Amino acid sequence: MSKIYVTSPFLPPLEEFIPYLEQIWQNKTLTNGGPFHQQLEQALAEYLGVKHLSLFANGTLALLTAFQALRLTGEVITTPYSFVATSHSLLWNGLTPVFADIDPHTYNINPDRIEELITPNTTAILPVHCYGIPCDIEKIQKIADVYGLRVIYDAAHAFNVRKNETSILNHGDLSVLSFHATKVFNTFEGGAIISHDLKTKQRIDYLKNFGFAGETRIVAPGINAKMNEVEAAFGLLQLKHIDKALDERKTIYQRYCEMLNGLEGLTFVDVPDDVSWNHAYFPVLIEPHFGMSRDGVYELFKADAILTRRYFYPLISSFAMYRGFPTSAEEHLPVANDIAEKVLCLPIYPGMTLEEQDRVVNALKRASLVGQAQGNEPTPVTEIAV
Repeated sequence: MSKIYVTSPFLPPLEEFIPYLEQIWQNKTLTNGGPFHQQLEQALAEYLGVKHLSLFANGTLALLTAFQALRLTGEVITTPYSFVATSHSLLWNGLTPVFADIDPHTYNINPDRIEELITPNTTAILPVHCYGIPCDIEKIQKIADVYGLRVIYDAAHAFNVRKNETSILNHGDLSVLSFHATKVFNTFEGGAIISHDLKTKQRIDYLKNFGFAGETRIVAPGINAKMNEVEAAFGLLQLKHIDKALDERKTIYQRYCEMLNGLEGLTFVDVPDDVSWNHAYFPVLIEPHFGMSRDGVYELFKADAILTRRYFYPLISSFAMYRGFPTSAEEHLPVANDIAEKVLCLPIYPGMTLEEQDRVVNALKRASLVGQAQGNEPTPVTEIAV
């Protein structure tokens, strides 16, 4: 039985990539802001509808550099419901993460929980557009303006997401994208920072190249975070096919919604009506009355060679290096802890066949029937034969 993965890298035809590689060999420029790097920065800025974009070797280095670019200190209010790179990047910069609970419908940081956490040491807010669904941008910015805080969006999932036909990447002081192989748009590894003025972009570009501002002048304690020419070329090729890939994701997402409609015990994330979404993920919450626990469903899928992901579980706040922070206490984060215990992301990717999607849906329905047959009590993993 063939495996179905939770996601699969979007790979354009190999024969289309060969000319790019031949051009790199001919140019003899492999990195350091070569021609493909420059072309991709410009092309992505135009496609995404943003003013300035700086490419990075990966999204984590982009986050690290974003905090350096704004010269942040002290405490940063963020969400525990994210990938660990979000908070790890704060620690690497000597910043203290302060965790706010999340919204029960969008799973994004809850703006109503932010203000109560602000102290004299707070310098910024780091929200995450979880699954690519926009945060409550207006409320967050209003709080930031009142208290004089910076806003950096972790937009790793938010490639080409728009609200009221405008890119959400234009909000906040900076937005950070990931182009990892598992993302909607990928460059094998990669990332970017979106900035709003040329002076900020120039500082970011200095920082990602050791701080060099010319052959012999160094203006900042920078790092090596440059994207190479091979990855930039792959990004240019991906961009030619991205609209088709996004359309395929939308079709698969809508078919999931139709096929799972009416199946009791599932809760779906809320996507606002004014949002043009990229359908990066298909998260569902396995509620207690589904009859089988989330982990039970996860193991049942695995036995069927269907690889799902409990994304995000565990919470960042539960890991050893964060557990001791006062805002990591479970009673402080009731919604985030509840959703982390229920969430399961189903496979969704361009090229997913109808047969593969049917296998996923049928396995989920079978899990529901098993739960119902056992009296609608959540079935623990140890009782499932795999």
